[in-house]
Amino acid sequence: MTEPSEATAAAEPPAPGEPSATPPAPTGPRSVTTRATLAGVVVSALLILAIVLGSRMLRNFDSALLPYAVATVFLAFGVAYRYTVWISAPGARRLFKQGWRSLFSMENFRRAPTALPRMIATYLGFQKFLGARSHARWAAHQLIFWGCVLAALITFPLTWGWFTFTSSTGSGPGYEMRIWGFKILGFDSLNLLGWLMFHGLDIAAVLVIPGASYFLWRRMKDRGAITGQRFAYDLVPLIALIVISVTGLLLTFSSVFLHGGGYQFLAILHMVSVVFTLIYIPFGKFFHIVQRPAAVGMQLFKYTGRKDDEVFACRRCEEPIDTGPYVENLRGTMRDLSLDFDAWAEYCPRCKRVLRGSAYLSHVKKGFN
Repeated sequence: MTEPSEATAAAEPPAPGEPSATPPAPTGPRSVTTRATLAGVVVSALLILAIVLGSRMLRNFDSALLPYAVATVFLAFGVAYRYTVWISAPGARRLFKQGWRSLFSMENFRRAPTALPRMIATYLGFQKFLGARSHARWAAHQLIFWGCVLAALITFPLTWGWFTFTSSTGSGPGYEMRIWGFKILGFDSLNLLGWLMFHGLDIAAVLVIPGASYFLWRRMKDRGAITGQRFAYDLVPLIALIVISVTGLLLTFSSVFLHGGGYQFLAILHMVSVVFTLIYIPFGKFFHIVQRPAAVGMQLFKYTGRKDDEVFACRRCEEPIDTGPYVENLRGTMRDLSLDFDAWAEYCPRCKRVLRGSAYLSHVKKGFN
């Protein structure tokens, strides 16, 4: 067992009822809203500029995809707005700063050069932490995750006019894929590569449908999920993913087997579902997609603390709680929130329960004697 970090060991618990530090001046909701609105406007303006420049002054922009492009601008505004509000909270702001500091620390890179790639792969890509809950939930989440990633990588650049596919011969089957007007590769639309190019969104839909359907089924059957779920927050995202995927597959089915029958109606239905989902992302459950990358820095912060054996021991039982820097960071967050019991962060959960029980017996039960 290693000793606690010097800064943590030197910190003495505050006297009862006395704040451990002077809290910072509170940030008013109006100033937070102003900053969030400004961030949203700036990010939206930058995206519009990127669309104009990336599509070569709109020469490669497909006007039929205008509703999708407008929805992505609203998405950019909403994400920037809510992200700014999120990191304005004392706890999130402190963790956010610590995460980025660890992410760009050359010292951390020298001590653990492979830590960041491994955490990106395991925490963001394969999300191994979900496997501890349930292998089925992990598999379903992987299907949704990779399906959505594939769809985003195809849809957004096409919507913005950054990707274009042009016939190299005028009549096919040769095609060229260009990014920002520059030719990247040529391919035959009749071979395997061409089929994958033109059916990437169908593949994404096939991945998303079983994953979203599993979670929808679970929320209909699992008592634990039913108890706390909300329709708009928990069910609407899953329904939206299924509707987008099914209507996308039906568009392909219509063009291949029905000679375009019902294509216009399906295209409008698909567009409405996609636009609704893009606008919904910043203000619903999908926002955790945007939050998740920020957690990588925090995991790196904790990992480097363990790498240096900066493990903080419980003040009572001396069992390890977490890394010393993480415990001190938690205490700092509690001080920022003007909570006068930040010394409790130095005890493990079991000892906290024991101390609370002892306090109850000492100060409450004796009143019944």
